[in-house]
Amino acid sequence: MLDPSRQPRIIDRRRFLQQGSLGSLALSLLLAGQQPGRAADPIKPQYSPEKPHAPRKPHFKPAAEQVLVIFCSGALSHIDSWDYKPELIKRHDQPLPGGDGLVTFQGAQGNLVQPLWPFKPRGDSGKMISDLLPNLAELADDLSFIHSMTAKSNTHGPAENQLSTGFVLDGFPSMGAWVSYALGSEAEDLPSFVAIPDPRGVPQVGPNHWNSAFLPAMFQGTPFNADKPIPNLATPSQITPSMERATRDLLKTLNEKHLEKHPRDVELSSRIASYELAARMQLGAAEAGDLSKETAATHRDYGLEDSNQLKARFGKNCLLARRLIERGVRFVQLFNGSYAMGEGVGNWDGHKTLKTQYDIHRQILDQPAAALIKDLRQRGLLEKTVVAFVTEFGRMPTFQKGASGRDHNPQGFTVWLTGAGVKRGTTYGSTDEFGYKAVENVATIYDLHATLLHLLGIDHERLSFYHNGIDRRLTDVHGHVIKGILA
Repeated sequence: MLDPSRQPRIIDRRRFLQQGSLGSLALSLLLAGQQPGRAADPIKPQYSPEKPHAPRKPHFKPAAEQVLVIFCSGALSHIDSWDYKPELIKRHDQPLPGGDGLVTFQGAQGNLVQPLWPFKPRGDSGKMISDLLPNLAELADDLSFIHSMTAKSNTHGPAENQLSTGFVLDGFPSMGAWVSYALGSEAEDLPSFVAIPDPRGVPQVGPNHWNSAFLPAMFQGTPFNADKPIPNLATPSQITPSMERATRDLLKTLNEKHLEKHPRDVELSSRIASYELAARMQLGAAEAGDLSKETAATHRDYGLEDSNQLKARFGKNCLLARRLIERGVRFVQLFNGSYAMGEGVGNWDGHKTLKTQYDIHRQILDQPAAALIKDLRQRGLLEKTVVAFVTEFGRMPTFQKGASGRDHNPQGFTVWLTGAGVKRGTTYGSTDEFGYKAVENVATIYDLHATLLHLLGIDHERLSFYHNGIDRRLTDVHGHVIKGILA
């Protein structure tokens, strides 16, 4: 018979994990609901389903309260706009060193091609910027350039997804939805997140830019522009004010009774919040979109009276963006470029005839966008708003073989920021001597998102949402704040 003191002990899993340092560590992480490598204390915003857009406190004191993103869809060429490369000019029409047999998105490459618009020193900083966008170039002393941005895809759809959602795949919340989820809004009668599509149409991935995906539906963006205001806000003429109030009161009573029985029905809470916001927007949105209240001088500054109707319509969108920021909308995303018209026709995708196409697009973008930033500055709105000028990737320093345009290039391109919390007249990072690859202070879209959240007082590692067994973040498991551009 075995000695009882020497019989093997049967222990449960918890006790087993407690024995040994590795087991103790694993147990402590499991009991805390954490995994190694995760931030220790992700903070989930505490919002009321009844008032989901009420303002909420950030993690720390913010430099900015609002965000304006100007998105040039189609991939604006950094080579021809912001990134000055004397060596590219010097070696014009020579092969790209080390580029023998190089095949990019659409095929083989030809020789190096110098910028199609001359570069000149701008402002007190002497920053070299081309004549492609001369009005924006005048703002050089206010801008902070990131010349070393990189993207994960050389295809428009996935790259647009990454720029706006952090992921190249579909199905992830947009950055505007994340910010709305985190902070709510100061505007009671307007959405907290508004997307303003180009008058020519939407970008390639369309609603992905403003979707809420697995975040509560109440945080998705509301798309509208100066041409197409929010639909169905006006009350039908046959409905009297008293009838409308009675209908709303009855609907509210029925919804409240349903919520009492189903307190966790988030979808119903979202719909209720949306309907109530829509009721308030009947006045607020109509007023915000009424550009006739602006002065004639403002209309001229934004190009609203220009004979180029596309420029005038984009100018209206820019003016609408200012009015939304002015009224407390937390996140405004303004698009320049559409894919409905085909490759390069209505966007910056200059594969075949870049000079001809860009001469059209630059007239639409330049004056209105510059007027928007100047107007924000003059009204003191840049003191609380950070502006990001972005595009999904850059373009090659070569022309495509047999064409007069540049192919896709996600390995190095330029975005810039200005406004609250941003160091003015700054250059961060660089590409190589031809503008082909980022080589100094290489930055990622994750870093850009982390920086924007930081300026809003949000730690990107602590902002998460539990979905399908994972605490998801805008920056996934990546991202560093780009401190070199912070004021």
